Amino acid sequence: MAFDRIQLADFRNHRATRLDGSARFNLLVGANGAGKTNVLEALSLFTPGRGLRRAQLAEMTRDDAAGFAIGADLVSGVTPVRLGTAVQADAPAQKPARRIVQASGAPLPAARLAEWLSVAWLTPAMDRLFTDSASGRRRFLDRMVLAIRPEHATHSGRYEKALRERNRLLSADRAPDPSWLEALEREMAEAGAAIAANRAAVVDELSARLAVLPDAPFARPEIAVDPASPADADALADKWRQSRGAERGAGRTLSGPHRDDLAVVMSGTGRPASDCSTGEQKALLIAITLSHATLAKDHGADGGRPLVLLLDEVAAHLDPVRRAALFERLDASGAQVWMTGTELALFSGLEGRAAVWRVADGVAEKA
Repeated sequence: MAFDRIQLADFRNHRATRLDGSARFNLLVGANGAGKTNVLEALSLFTPGRGLRRAQLAEMTRDDAAGFAIGADLVSGVTPVRLGTAVQADAPAQKPARRIVQASGAPLPAARLAEWLSVAWLTPAMDRLFTDSASGRRRFLDRMVLAIRPEHATHSGRYEKALRERNRLLSADRAPDPSWLEALEREMAEAGAAIAANRAAVVDELSARLAVLPDAPFARPEIAVDPASPADADALADKWRQSRGAERGAGRTLSGPHRDDLAVVMSGTGRPASDCSTGEQKALLIAITLSHATLAKDHGADGGRPLVLLLDEVAAHLDPVRRAALFERLDASGAQVWMTGTELALFSGLEGRAAVWRVADGVAEKA
C-alpha cells in the first residue's frame, strides 16, 4: 500500500473528490475529459517538481477558486503519514503564487518528498519522448534517479540555482566579476559531479536488469547516459572557466549536466529508439518503466519508501497479450498502481484485485 484517503479540493475540475479504500491496483474509469488524469496529476505532486503535466500552479486551480488542496495518507508502516500540498493566493484577487507541502501537519520542503516515497508515471504525451528534445529525456532520467537516490533532488536544486545565477551574469551588459563566476562554477561543479555520478550509477543498475529481459512481448532497450560534459568536479569547473568568453557571447552556459541526454537503442538491432516505429517506442518505454519499478522496489525495501506508478491510458494502446504481460509485471513490481481507462474491459484479468472508481465531471464514485 501507499496512498489512501485521497482528497482533492478545487483541483482542476474536482471541486471536492475523495477516494477511500485503495488497493494495490486502482482503476479510474470514465469518458475522456471526465477528470481521470487530474487525479493522477494530483498524486504526482507528491514528488519534487511540477507533476506529470509540468503545469503552472494557476492552471491546476479550479477556475472560480483561490487555490487548491490535495491530501493523502501515505500507508507504508504501522502509522500512516498524512501528506498534504496546497496553493493559496497571496491576496484575494491574485492567482495562486506559492505551493506548500506538509507531512502530518509539519512543513516539509518539496525536495524532501523523495525521502518519503517514489512516484513514476507514463502518459500519452511521453510517447514522443524519444523523438522530442533532450530536455524531456533528462527529466525522465532524473525522475528514475530520484526514485533510487532521494538526495538527487538536493544536488539538482543546488545546480539549477547556481546555473541560473551564472547565466544571469553571462547575459548582463557589464562584464561579470571573475571571482563571483569562479564561486558559482565551483558550486555548479560539486553539484554537477554528484548529479552525473547518480545518473551513471542508476543507468548502470537499470541496464543490468534490462539485459536479462526477454525480447517479447515488449521490445528490449539498451540505455546509456550521453554526457555533454566531464563528470569530474575539477574538470567541470575548468571547462566552464575556459568557456567564459564563448558563453558570455551566447549569454548562457553551453555545457554541463543540464545538457546531458539519455540514449536508448533497441537491443539486437542497434536502432536508435527515435528511428523505431511508434509501437516499438511505446514498448521500449514500458520496458524501461517496469524494470525501473523493480529496481526502485529493491532500493526502497530497506528504507521503507513505497513505490507508486501512475499509468495514464496505457492499457488502451496494448493488445491483450501485452496487457496481460503488463499486469503481470506490475504485480511483480510491488508498486501501488493507478491506471486510467475509458472502459473497465481494458483491465480484464484484474477483477477482484483492483479498486475501481467511476469518474464523471470531476466526481469519482467507487464502483
